[in-house]
Amino acid sequence: MGQIAYWKTTKLPEAEAQPEHWVDNEMQVRLPAIAENEQLARMLVSAFITPLNPTLLELADVKTAVSEAVTNAVIHGYPEPEQKGYIDILCSCHERRVRIEIRDQGIGIEDIEQAMVPMYTTKPEMERSGMGFAFMQELMDELQVESKPGEGVTIVMTKEIGKEEAYE
Repeated sequence: MGQIAYWKTTKLPEAEAQPEHWVDNEMQVRLPAIAENEQLARMLVSAFITPLNPTLLELADVKTAVSEAVTNAVIHGYPEPEQKGYIDILCSCHERRVRIEIRDQGIGIEDIEQAMVPMYTTKPEMERSGMGFAFMQELMDELQVESKPGEGVTIVMTKEIGKEEAYE
């Protein structure tokens, strides 16, 4: 049976909560799940959101969250060296809100709630900090994690660009 974890700091209007309404622009990329592609994923997503004119802080937040999600897929989704797989990155934006979906078809997560606990790691021998999901939660407005063991993980993150300016 699959699991789902959901976290958010802001409430989306119901119409915006549905992915089919995110149509101003979109991008789909499939990359081999290798460590070298973590930096490429960061650059692709940051280039995609550049037309929204993010602040340097917003850009750093998105790049870091993408880095954590891709690194999780590479290290945890395909843990055996002979295991070859892909990471799919789907980005879309509507007005000033960006939606980033990162998914793999790896081994999945057995217990999402446990995996999202700060400092929890299944790879202590690799000196992993267990802070990936905590960083994603802190840096993005919304985080959703879905997984079914043996079928991979899907991470969906959203962030409103320019939100800080609206409060000034």
